[in-house]
Amino acid sequence: MKTIRIFITGGTFDKEYNMLNGELYFKDTHLHDLLEMGRNTVPVEIRTLMMVDSLEMSDEDRELIAHQCNQADEERIVITHGTDTIAKTAQLLAKKIKNKTIVLTGAMIPIKFGSSDGLFNLGSALAFVQSLPHGVYVAMNGRFFNAENVLKNRQTGFFEEIKGS
Repeated sequence: MKTIRIFITGGTFDKEYNMLNGELYFKDTHLHDLLEMGRNTVPVEIRTLMMVDSLEMSDEDRELIAHQCNQADEERIVITHGTDTIAKTAQLLAKKIKNKTIVLTGAMIPIKFGSSDGLFNLGSALAFVQSLPHGVYVAMNGRFFNAENVLKNRQTGFFEEIKGS
């Protein structure tokens, strides 16, 4: 079984909650705990690239993600990412990376809240990255979407295909 590279970039997936002031912030990734909770047996190599809210992600941050994907020895890559701009990053990666399968995923609710969709989305991303052909995808809500054909519906809180594509 081939190793899957996992890049961590932040997003709601890894946010902590400050009970004193109600703010969300970053401390450490929860990815290792999630893989253990999910009883993952797929070999993975994990690297934290950044811990940022995707609304604060810069073009330079996206270029760094693309560079790291291109430099990775692994052919299959999962990226944890904030949901607000996950489609923008996926579209950039689709233009810059060939001959790899890349699946971006995130969470609408922080893992630390206990009722997060993050564990389910991570499991889906790990399954999709092993079964989809080369390309860039977003995995959310039990579905995968092509990078060029996905948007976050801010009214429903779900991801969907772009109409007319």
